Amino acid sequence: MYMSRVDASVESGVKSELAHARILITGLKSAAGVDIARAFADLNARLVIHTNDLSPELIELVAVLSQTASEIRLHTQDLASANAAATFARSSAQAFGGLDAAINIAAISRGEMAAIRNDTDLEALIVAKLSPLAELTRIIANRMCVVLSEGLILNIFKMPHPRNSREAAVAALARTALASMTSKEAQAWAGHGIRINAVAPRASAESAETGTSLTNDPEIAALALHLASRKGRALSGHIFDAGGMAS
Repeated sequence: MYMSRVDASVESGVKSELAHARILITGLKSAAGVDIARAFADLNARLVIHTNDLSPELIELVAVLSQTASEIRLHTQDLASANAAATFARSSAQAFGGLDAAINIAAISRGEMAAIRNDTDLEALIVAKLSPLAELTRIIANRMCVVLSEGLILNIFKMPHPRNSREAAVAALARTALASMTSKEAQAWAGHGIRINAVAPRASAESAETGTSLTNDPEIAALALHLASRKGRALSGHIFDAGGMAS
């Protein structure tokens, strides 16, 4: 596991490097991914945004992003199934003739954890959350390879910080499954210059302040910019710790 504190400031070199970069962000919600979208938009990137959150706050956010992003395309279809995610991945990867980076966001809520009654429910929930991420990762990586484009895929799995051993067990399984997928895909695409990394929940009911971890969305946004830039091109197959950030 690679852990590093990433400076929240973006140097001018990164700004010029990522200007007009082709960035896909899936799973954007008013409570998840806002700072990531703003960070890339502020660098005049070209954004493909997916969301199924049509709240007034999210609609206002898209309007704000359109003022600074070089170009923006919005999609609102349901990506809950692996097939739907695969179909979307194929079309979104061609939006600007290819992608330079894809940031995919998934989350588990406390309500979803409370609904778990047995091991079968737990496994089904993890599969339902990770299957779309897996399809997005494989197909986007394949499209990058086809057009001979090096790039980044960052999968972010968010959930509240565990309050007890039961919730810690959910986080542990989610983290293990995401780590396994990340390692496998990173190895598969390493020879093509495609980096696969992930942000995973901490599998501990201890304080979120314990140890080194990403504790808020601005820190995750700074990490995404770092990994998408030249400075992050040596990093692939890494899992970054996240404290509880999903409400």
